Amino acid sequence: MMRNHASKVLAAAAIGLVATLGLVGAQTGEPMPEMTPEQAAMMEAYMKAGAPGPAHEALAATAGSYTLEITSWHEPGGPPMKEGGTAERSMILGGRVLVEEIDSTMMGMPFNGQGMTGFDNVTGKYWSTWMDSMSTGMMVSEGTCDAAGKNCTYHGSWNDPITKGPVQARIVTVWKSPTVQHFEMYGPGPDGKEMKKMENLYTKK
Repeated sequence: MMRNHASKVLAAAAIGLVATLGLVGAQTGEPMPEMTPEQAAMMEAYMKAGAPGPAHEALAATAGSYTLEITSWHEPGGPPMKEGGTAERSMILGGRVLVEEIDSTMMGMPFNGQGMTGFDNVTGKYWSTWMDSMSTGMMVSEGTCDAAGKNCTYHGSWNDPITKGPVQARIVTVWKSPTVQHFEMYGPGPDGKEMKKMENLYTKK
C-alpha cells in the first residue's frame, strides 16, 4: 500500500512538473522550457508505465457476454454443487482494466460479484481483484500468463471471517478455445491441504 501511494505521489509530481513548465511558457509567451535529462527520464518512465500494451489488448479481446457454469466443493471428495449464471466483461480506463460482472446463485441464494483484471507495466505481472454480495472484503491476487495471455496462474488471499486472518488461494485460468475459458480456484481444505474449491466454465455468447 505504501509503495502504491509513493508511486502515485511521484506520478503527480511528474505531471505537476510538466504543468508548471507549460504555465511558465504560457505566462512568458516563450516555448515551454526544456526539461533536464532527469526530468525527461522521469516523464518517459511514467508514460511507459501508463501506456496500454499487448497484455491489455489480450484482456480487451475477452470482453463480451458469457454463460457461466459454476461447480464448487466444500470438502475433498465431497459432492459438487452446480449452479449457472452470466458474466459481462468490458474494458475501462482507456483499455487498461478489464471489469467482470457476474450474476448467479450460490447455495441457492442470489449472488453477484465484480472483479477487475489488469497488467502492471512496472512489475510485469497481472493483477486481479474480486468482491461479491456474500462478503464486505476483497480478494487481491497477482500472477503471470503465457505470451498470448491465454494460460494464467494467480496467487492471492482473502480474509477469513472465522480466523480473521488471510486465506491463501491459487487460481488457474485456461482458454480452451477462442470462446471458452476454464477457471479453477484452489485453497486450503479442512485438513489444511490444498483442494479445488471452485471450477467455472465461461462460454462466450
